[in-house]
Formats: sequence, C-alpha cells, structure tokens
Amino acid sequence: MNPMNKISDIGHTTLTWVQDIGLIIIAISTVIAVGIEIKVMWVNGTVTLADLLLLFIYLEILAMVSIYLDSGKLPVRMPLYIAIVALARYLILDMKDMDAWKIIGVSAAALILAFTVLVIRYGHLTYPYDEPPEKGG
Repeated sequence: MNPMNKISDIGHTTLTWVQDIGLIIIAISTVIAVGIEIKVMWVNGTVTLADLLLLFIYLEILAMVSIYLDSGKLPVRMPLYIAIVALARYLILDMKDMDAWKIIGVSAAALILAFTVLVIRYGHLTYPYDEPPEKGG
C-alpha cells in the first residue's frame, strides 16, 4: 500500500470526524434555539407567522444536518430553501420599515433563489451525476 494513500485516508477520516462533530453542534444549537423560541411564544401567549417561519427555518436546518449525516452529501438546494424562508420572514417582520425599493430588492432576491432551485433541479434531472469509482476497486 502506498504511504501517501494511508496519509490521505487518515486525513479524510479526521476531517469526517470534525465535520460530524460540527454538525452535531449545529443540531444541538438548533434544538436549543427551537426551545427558546417556543418559550418566547409561550410567554407572549401568541404565535405569529414570523414565529412559524423561524421554526420552519430551524426544521430545515435539522433536516439538512440529518441528510448530511445519513448520506454524507449536502444537497445545494437545502441552504437555498432556508435562504428563501429567511427572506420571506425578513419581509414579514420589517415590511413596515422598508421603502418600496428595498421590498422589491428582497423580493427579487427570493425570486432569484427560487429560480436557482429550479435550474439546479432541472440540471440534476437532465444531467445526473455519474457515481464516483470506488477506492481500491
């Protein structure tokens, strides 16, 4: 066995562990944030659309972590979905304080992200990836 391959495998294993620990920290932090948000809703005695969108963002983050831990792959669409919901939440919360151009700009950004998701989906369906060759085989 080539010594460089062994070093490469050790480095890859180490990076995988670091990624997994980082993802677990993100998941735990997200669960804590969900708990804090639920407490805020409880104290306020009301649930607003902004609260629900924030919980949806947290749910998408947990789904993204779960997909990555299960498959070892991170679909590019997941962060785009999170960004679209975040922009929608921003519009809902701050629309009263925005001028027309800022509203148009944020809306256009959400539309561009949605179009990007469509392009990526079309690309994946039309031009699927080939499976990478297995190591050592």
